[in-house]
Amino acid sequence: MTSLSVGALLHLILLLVFLATTSFFFIEKVDGREGLREFDYFKLALEWPGSYCHRTHHCCRQNACCRGSNAPTEFTIHGLWPDYNDGSWPACCGRSEFDEKEISTLLDDLEKYWPSLSCDSSSTCHGGRGSFWAHEWEKHGTCSFPVFRDEYDYFSTTLNVYFKHNVTKVLNEAGYVPSNTEKYPLGGIISSIENAFHATPSVSCSKGAVEELYLCFYKNFKPRDCVIGSIIQDDIYSSKNSCPQYVSLPTYVSLGLDGANDTNTWMPDNESF
Repeated sequence: MTSLSVGALLHLILLLVFLATTSFFFIEKVDGREGLREFDYFKLALEWPGSYCHRTHHCCRQNACCRGSNAPTEFTIHGLWPDYNDGSWPACCGRSEFDEKEISTLLDDLEKYWPSLSCDSSSTCHGGRGSFWAHEWEKHGTCSFPVFRDEYDYFSTTLNVYFKHNVTKVLNEAGYVPSNTEKYPLGGIISSIENAFHATPSVSCSKGAVEELYLCFYKNFKPRDCVIGSIIQDDIYSSKNSCPQYVSLPTYVSLGLDGANDTNTWMPDNESF
């Protein structure tokens, strides 16, 4: 066999490197994750409906605030978000567009526990607008690889994590119940969740009311402290959405699509919680 010259051997090596790099790039591009590093942990974002629904000025069928006596009265899911330890996060990582047929067997639970609290359509990652679930899958779910590889796994696992970590039940058992008159110590709310799940949550507020609460998890869904910039938050909440020392868990009235009142109490926009 004729041996290769040094120049030919070098040319062959460069060609192989080029082909390997091109193949890797092609695989990444097809998968829609060009150059993105893998996320560090999950953040389960929960919404308090009493804080969101009081801002409802008109009703529509997709808004859970408009369901009358069936309107949500416990924390609902906002989303399950892959995050980085440095406080940043990936978004719109894949080319997979939302397909509601993929989660058809989950729709009853999603309508109840992961509803939209708005009549507005949500932006998607492909220049259009769609459902609340479409936004969450395309923006966040596609970034959850390799833990989740498809839409069904993302939504079904999020529901299971939510059921297992029932924040509303934990707070109710500690005496923190929905009220438009009571104020509760933020430290007590956080301590109750820490005692239940052995991890520190984070909280954001609006007008003195709890608006969102976040539980954080390792990729195997073992609870972990929520962090910002790799440091556990000393004050538990960010300055952008700061909470006072005492917060409320407001209730509200859902007029429903037919205009019928239910037993909750609604507070107009010009009143504070």
